[in-house]
Amino acid sequence: MIRINAGVPRRAGPRGRHLTLGRARGRARRQPRLRRLLALGLPTAWGAVAITYKLACPLAQQNGLGARIATCAVFFAVGTGLVLHVRRRLLWELRQIRRVAGAAQGVLLRPLPPSVDGLNVAVAQVSADRGASVGGDLYEVIGTEHGVRVVMGDVRGHGLAAIGTVAAVLGSFREAVHDEPELPGVLRRLERAMTRHLRERAKAEHPSSGPDPDNPVAEEFVTVLLLEIGHDGETRALNCGHPWPYLLRADGGPAEARGRERGRVERLGLGDPLPPLGAFPLPAELPVVRCGPLLPGEALFLYTDGAEDARDSAGRFFPLPAALTEATRTHPASAQEVLGTVFTRLLAHAGGLPSDDAALLVVANGRTQVPAPYREQVATPLGGAGL
Repeated sequence: MIRINAGVPRRAGPRGRHLTLGRARGRARRQPRLRRLLALGLPTAWGAVAITYKLACPLAQQNGLGARIATCAVFFAVGTGLVLHVRRRLLWELRQIRRVAGAAQGVLLRPLPPSVDGLNVAVAQVSADRGASVGGDLYEVIGTEHGVRVVMGDVRGHGLAAIGTVAAVLGSFREAVHDEPELPGVLRRLERAMTRHLRERAKAEHPSSGPDPDNPVAEEFVTVLLLEIGHDGETRALNCGHPWPYLLRADGGPAEARGRERGRVERLGLGDPLPPLGAFPLPAELPVVRCGPLLPGEALFLYTDGAEDARDSAGRFFPLPAALTEATRTHPASAQEVLGTVFTRLLAHAGGLPSDDAALLVVANGRTQVPAPYREQVATPLGGAGL
């Protein structure tokens, strides 16, 4: 790492700055050379010990049993030292690679803040590939002037092969949510980003197909659920082949609005979804689905199908609604604990890592101000931070 002091250098002016940068670059070039010399020093020392023993030690020239045992012991020690040195070097390189990979994955699927514009956020995610924290699932929660916008998606396939598609969709979403005043505009931007990504992949994988292949990657697609939660709690959605979320309500007692009951878990089935991105072109009209208000005391549970499709040793699917109901009753005041309970049960059901990527996201209304038409429908807030 090159460090440049922010203070005033001894020699002012451009030439002084150039000298400072030159010295820093010189030190940076010398460090890898010194590291390589140190890496070669120990093997060279062990080799010198073996050669010196063989050529200069009188015991090595004898043919007796004791001399042979001593010779074998010396060379065994030399070999063990070399193996340990190589192992230590490989472990150091592995730690460096994991550190770089972790930083890259953290930028791609960055940790969510515990609260976004008064909405409490809790998230948990697991990749089917060991050693990878990012797979084929994507999520993001961003506060904008148009409201809090949420995306949950699932790329076909799982693991490291789907990371490129995750990067393309998330990068487009993070820009579009601030620029587009309406959800259909955001979804159009995601579709264009997905189309460009598939075309570039086709060019890289099949360069002989020409500059514009007719069928870039025929079986590649991503399901996407877009949500927009306004400042008044009104929720709107666009769904491209993704599972609809669950509505969680904490405490008991009837709720008159929308025919719901408090203390229950309700699947929001809000009509037929649009086709996944990449599978078919989106229709000309993108009708936004109005989901009603998300009141204080209510939370939305978003997930990818890896959660529902997780199986135990007997082949039974994970009972997500039952797990949500039990977690909501056990921890009625914390979205983080609800999510933690469901995620723990999911891992226990699958016996470790599930066979597919899985992501769980809770967005709870922790705002204190309630719009006047809904003040009689408020329950105990679901609070909590990111998991």
